[in-house]
Amino acid sequence: MVKLVAIYRVPEDVEAFDKHYFEVHGPLAEKMPGLIKMEVGKVYGTPAGDSDLHLIAEMYFETKEALMEALSSAEGRAAGKDLRGFAGNVVSMHFVEVVEK
Repeated sequence: MVKLVAIYRVPEDVEAFDKHYFEVHGPLAEKMPGLIKMEVGKVYGTPAGDSDLHLIAEMYFETKEALMEALSSAEGRAAGKDLRGFAGNVVSMHFVEVVEK
């Protein structure tokens, strides 16, 4: 299993960001073919105090190929275009292979 992890730093306008993320971007991302599950967490701090992170979104796929197909699909392209428009300056994206113990 693999996942696409999006890590968002704290945006300038948290309220506007959250409204767009949860009403527009999240629903777009959830339409990607092959998506098994999507988890979104709000960062509230670190063991040392405050954090410069705001959200972490994890999108799970069965295989690397399924993930790449999802990103190149019409739904994936729409989500990517939206992402660049509202969060391009605060997001980093990562491909992660889930390690089974």
